[in-house]
Amino acid sequence: MTPILDDAASRHLEALAADTRAHVSVVAPGGYGKTTLLHHIATTLGVSVHTGPFHQVTGEVVLVDDAHLLDDADLAALRETATRTRLVVAARPWPRPRALAELLDLAPEQLIPAPFTTAQVKACLPAGRRTDQLAEFVHAETGGVPGFVDRLARTLDGHRTEVPVAALAEFRPELARLDEDVLRFMVAADAGVGLHLDLLAELLDRDAAAVGEIAEAARSTGLFGTAGALLPIARRAIRALVPVERRAWMRQRLADLQLARGGQVLALVRPLLGTGIGGAAAARAFEAAAAEALPVDPALSARLYEAAVTAGRPPLQVAARRAEALALAGDLDGALRLADEVITTESAAQRRHAAGVAAAALAHRGQLFRGAQLYRWAGTEEGKQLAALGLVGVGDLADARELRSQTSSDGPPTSLSSALALMANGLHESVAGTPTTALSMMVRAAGLLEPVGRGVLLPDSPAALGALLALHYGELATASSLVERAIAAGTGGAPLATRHQLLRAWIAMVRGDLTAAAEQFNALRGTHLEPRDWLFAVAIELGVARRTGDTDTLGRAWVQAGEALLRHPMDLFTVLPLGELMVAAARLREESRLAAHLEQTRTLLKGLGDPPLWATPLWWGGLHAAVIANQVEVAEQHVEAMARAAAKDEQFGMVAAAGRCWAELMAGKVDPDAVEDAARGLHAAGFTWDGARLAGRAATKTTDRKAMVRLLDCARLLQGKPVAARRVPDEPSATTPEVTLSERELQVAELVVSGMTYKDVGDRLFISAKTVEHHVARMRQRLGASSRSELLSQLRSLVGSPGARD
Repeated sequence: MTPILDDAASRHLEALAADTRAHVSVVAPGGYGKTTLLHHIATTLGVSVHTGPFHQVTGEVVLVDDAHLLDDADLAALRETATRTRLVVAARPWPRPRALAELLDLAPEQLIPAPFTTAQVKACLPAGRRTDQLAEFVHAETGGVPGFVDRLARTLDGHRTEVPVAALAEFRPELARLDEDVLRFMVAADAGVGLHLDLLAELLDRDAAAVGEIAEAARSTGLFGTAGALLPIARRAIRALVPVERRAWMRQRLADLQLARGGQVLALVRPLLGTGIGGAAAARAFEAAAAEALPVDPALSARLYEAAVTAGRPPLQVAARRAEALALAGDLDGALRLADEVITTESAAQRRHAAGVAAAALAHRGQLFRGAQLYRWAGTEEGKQLAALGLVGVGDLADARELRSQTSSDGPPTSLSSALALMANGLHESVAGTPTTALSMMVRAAGLLEPVGRGVLLPDSPAALGALLALHYGELATASSLVERAIAAGTGGAPLATRHQLLRAWIAMVRGDLTAAAEQFNALRGTHLEPRDWLFAVAIELGVARRTGDTDTLGRAWVQAGEALLRHPMDLFTVLPLGELMVAAARLREESRLAAHLEQTRTLLKGLGDPPLWATPLWWGGLHAAVIANQVEVAEQHVEAMARAAAKDEQFGMVAAAGRCWAELMAGKVDPDAVEDAARGLHAAGFTWDGARLAGRAATKTTDRKAMVRLLDCARLLQGKPVAARRVPDEPSATTPEVTLSERELQVAELVVSGMTYKDVGDRLFISAKTVEHHVARMRQRLGASSRSELLSQLRSLVGSPGARD
């Protein structure tokens, strides 16, 4: 092809034409177009490229290509020729014997062709294919090396950004001509060795000086880019043309050398997966690579452990670590199978490690006590801390204290050990101490774990437990921060990723951002959920459905909840979803389905002294279930429990005040000031939906029109909606109607604002469409709405979201 010359090359050609005495030397690696350029110069000057012999050469100008291949005699002859005629000599930068260096130095300056720019590459593409995208692809593959650009441009398949086999096949002669050491150097470069000269010296069995020359020879081929790495197209050619067994042997040998040095081998060994390579050395390399991959890619780690077994490693020698990798990748079934096999084989290595894997997997499946037993049997310091977590979770505080007292502080205080100790102490504090101290410990534990937690298999994370505590304590900002940071850090691998995402959806739900909650929940559809996650998932689905008035989803999700409850025994960490299930059960009149689970949970909490930080969700859920069922005495019991908690910690005063307002509403009493204060308190803590719901419900119960409008406005403001201007009498009069809505009117309001027609509402409530119309007209009159749109706006405030009634 005609060379595309840069400015420097063009100036040299002009100088050559103008100065009949100047020698010219062209030096560049292979593929940079030296031969093409030389022939172009020959055509311009009307001469030919001289190929030898070089003694007694005549002419005004002599053009010589591939001078690096000439022997000393030919180079000396050319040196003598240079005394009487001009020379234009092209050569590679290596080899560079003294005679060649002296010859090239005769030129005032060397012409060094540069790689093509993207614009120059574009000009080389076939007509009709000169697009920016294709030019950028070709440039990235070839590094702009002109010869390789030409190969790829000629063989491209239309506009497809793929390297054709035909382009790679053209590298076969070049690879075949390479010195053996140079080819081995290139295969090693493809394996990622780079310029580790000491490693290359051992691999090639050469001293450092010889390795340096081999590297120079390799770079002079043009197959390496300016940064010293193989060009992508060269890498593809080596992988396509060098036999796989040779490349595999090279990687295995490099891995052996790296292992002997204590170096990393993952990048070397990963491409060997699926090649069928075997033997003791390969097994060692696979095992080392698997350990290296575990913190960053547990699924890959599991595959590498499997490859180690296939290569000849005895299965039980790596089974515990392989089980850990499977668990971190989310395959708890496979992890438990392998871990159990190791635990039950007395001669197996790492039985205690396998016990820790099984314990974590069982915790994710709700088997906290069984998991605690395995952690205790493992006997490690970390296992004792995690066993204590499980024991507190099932209500055995005394045994947990005893186990924590047996932990030793002799080991180094690593980030992991410190985080686990803080997590265990924080959980104990949440039951027997102060909530703020407990939450602080969890937050600090989560922070310590973030840098190292991605590859640590845990039964639960301090971020998840801290988020639960923060939700119970009304600290939604802290809960959200903990969960978001844990998701970003990948704490706990795949098993805890789902848990963290579910907690994020839960936080969105209680904040009233039901759209975000539904989107985050739906993003997990199709994901395999372990029993604990499933219980939280169905509670979220029920909670969102209840708040949005989606009765169909509420019914479907309740069926799922029944099975989820059967699969997961109640423990301290499931109080939050149980509270939501209590409200849903009351809405569906299925309270009996929860009776045994509630009794179990209440017994657990009582055994721990009814710690408010854990019992509050059950009191709050129980209160709303009692409101729905109109169980005044039961509601009062929950309100009194929250009041006792508030007497010890004013933070619980928020829910206690709201609970008192709900109890008074059941008795037909509305204190607008108390209701508004309580609603705003809930909103300030992040419980936007609950705050707006309280104000809206109170508005339906008051007989004071001015109070009704005030509470409606409060509800709308808390939901972030504009407040419509209204004219309200300063004082109630004898003609001012009561605005309390009946239970039937509230039912009609829910369905109307959800968009149902009067006929559909009538079918749902088993009344006529005419009766529905009558209810709507009466509500419009009593609420003083001047239009249907104003009526719907007020009804939405009264019922929260469509159909969202406790």
